[in-house]
Amino acid sequence: MKEFNLNRFNLAKLKLQEQPLVLKKTTYPEPIAQDGYLVNEEGERIGTKGDFYTKRIIDTILQKGTLDYYPRPHYVDFYEGAFYDESIRELLTKEGEKISVFPKDSIHDRDGGMELWTPAHTLSVNQGIECTYDLSKGESPMITLRPIAMKTGVAEILWIYQKESNDLVLFDEMLGNNTWNQDHKINNWWKDWALRDRNGNYFLNHDGHPTIGSCYGKTVRRRHMLKKEVIESIKQNPDGRRNISCLWQQDDFNESHGLKPCAFLTIWNVRHDWDGKDYLDMTLIQRSCDFATAGCINQVQYVALQKMVAQSLSLEAGTFTWKPINVQLYDRHIDQAIEMMEREPVTCQAEITCNEGIRNFDDFKIGDVRLVDYPRELIKKKNPQLKFPLGI
Repeated sequence: MKEFNLNRFNLAKLKLQEQPLVLKKTTYPEPIAQDGYLVNEEGERIGTKGDFYTKRIIDTILQKGTLDYYPRPHYVDFYEGAFYDESIRELLTKEGEKISVFPKDSIHDRDGGMELWTPAHTLSVNQGIECTYDLSKGESPMITLRPIAMKTGVAEILWIYQKESNDLVLFDEMLGNNTWNQDHKINNWWKDWALRDRNGNYFLNHDGHPTIGSCYGKTVRRRHMLKKEVIESIKQNPDGRRNISCLWQQDDFNESHGLKPCAFLTIWNVRHDWDGKDYLDMTLIQRSCDFATAGCINQVQYVALQKMVAQSLSLEAGTFTWKPINVQLYDRHIDQAIEMMEREPVTCQAEITCNEGIRNFDDFKIGDVRLVDYPRELIKKKNPQLKFPLGI
């Protein structure tokens, strides 16, 4: 068994004059692996390649991760019917529980109760994380340690690189969740990054829709980044080594924008292998990854992109390599991370495939990307979904 050093973590939190962390447990089994896959006690392969990398990365963060001192977001906890005694900085819930309010916490009076805002810290590692999958052999980043939904991730990657859009209503339309004309609400997670004025009203584009400003799809559109700098470039010179797409553009950030790109750089290379086939390999560089919530889906959506681009170029999808520079676990995700370390994965191939009849990147739709050999109902039953509190 391995142990997360909670005492060390809480000593650091107390030095920052913040609430110590309380966990359900601090120990977890050490993952056993062979040839890039997890194995059980009998030495038999279990789970997917993504399960192997996920346990390895979580274990690395739990053992070696360091605490950030200046957290940007915060958690919000609502206590219905609670009372705050400012003189002793204590929150009293209607159930009689007393919660100490530390100097960096803040209290906000809301209808029907009190909100307690607390800093959202992370444990993170900066170096040594890299994952490589041979897509030609059916490997993928999909995991079975909890159920993963792929549709939104594929929609997002098409929204950015195919539609070249920053329009949040268009994203909702792609997902079939568009209610903008009825209630003027956005139904995807990007709503928190939409551009607003001082009164909280959306800035609207020429179609009367909210956007995330000068980043992601707008950056791609200004340069037709993927279609011109990758697809057309490879068509003209398959052996070129300058097929790079970069979302990190400082000039764009000088304009109003929402979230700066996390997965921001892709590098594409053609490989003429000795088996007589031509493969498209791709590396994704990611500056920051909230691993428990998004680590899997970030990789999955770029594998889908690689497969669509390869098919558009009449190439085989080759190796996909993910290089995150900073990988984090939020402190309120540590319980869930330890739970994932305890879980036994479901053995399956979980391969991402594309509609073979499509040969033009612009013709792909969400439903053209499919997942085969992923027993979702069995995964739900054996390893149910986990909840991850959000740092806002």
